[in-house]
Amino acid sequence: MKLTAFIGGLAGIGLSAWLLHTYGLSRILDLLAHAGWFGLALVIAFHAVQIVFSAAGWRVIAGPTIARPGLGGFMVMRWIREGVNNLLPVAQIGGEFVAARLLQRRGVPLAPAIAGTVADLTIEMVTQVAFTLIGLGLLLHSVGDGGVAGYVLSGIVVAALVAAGFFGAQWFGLATAIENGLLRLGRAMGWSGMGQVEGLHAALITCYRAPRRVALAVLWQMVSWLLGGWEVCLALHFLGHDVGTVPGLVIESLGQALKSAGFAVPGALGVQEGGYIVVCGLFGLLPEVAIALSLVKRLREVVLGVPGLLAWQWLEARRPAAPAGPVPGVLS
Repeated sequence: MKLTAFIGGLAGIGLSAWLLHTYGLSRILDLLAHAGWFGLALVIAFHAVQIVFSAAGWRVIAGPTIARPGLGGFMVMRWIREGVNNLLPVAQIGGEFVAARLLQRRGVPLAPAIAGTVADLTIEMVTQVAFTLIGLGLLLHSVGDGGVAGYVLSGIVVAALVAAGFFGAQWFGLATAIENGLLRLGRAMGWSGMGQVEGLHAALITCYRAPRRVALAVLWQMVSWLLGGWEVCLALHFLGHDVGTVPGLVIESLGQALKSAGFAVPGALGVQEGGYIVVCGLFGLLPEVAIALSLVKRLREVVLGVPGLLAWQWLEARRPAAPAGPVPGVLS
């Protein structure tokens, strides 16, 4: 895994360097200078709205029978989760492990903490497929095939199969197999703490057997994805290239899909930039504008992510809360 990440990182750095050299680093920096500190700060701050809705969806699906932190607590954990996924070489999923641990440290029993985080990740995967389909539909309606629709549709089919397989595996016993394996390992090694995963499968199925919670979680996560399209519009406005809502949504949806496809490359270095060049080009935006847009997003990831990683370490150093007991389920 480390070797794969290292090779992927080198390839990403090489591709990024080639793109910057090919399309002119000075022109890209001029675009960023045009945005100014105020514009960049506004784009970065706008992402906080997305965090609110993503955190709300996570909190809703986290489980109807456990005491959960408030929305503010989930916002902090979502902020940290994104920082881990964006800045550390963890194939864009390490943040979920950190999130489950943080939930446990906030007093949620380990099995429901893992279950709620896995359910949220599943909903995020499913809604991203839906968001990408929306983007593809808007692309076909606004500019036609553009030479990429077939590739995007193929990617959507693969992503949908992966999401369906992930959900199906959970429903038909993947969590049970993991739970039993960890319990056996704990007994063999004398690790008493491993017993906390008991009930993982039941907790996971409980998350999915609350239809109203699932619907609300899907709604909030879709709102978060859609807000990403307006973030693109805002960033391009300050870069001096205004676009409408439809191009913004297409660029964000297809750009995020391409970034996810580059999970093997740490930070999707080069992959994200190349994807934006292709998608932005469909709307007449020059490659240097696309790269500048990608760099604005990377700047946002660093500015928000580094403090998030520091907050994670600070929370790890604090004394964990006592485990919380069951409470009546509420839909808030």
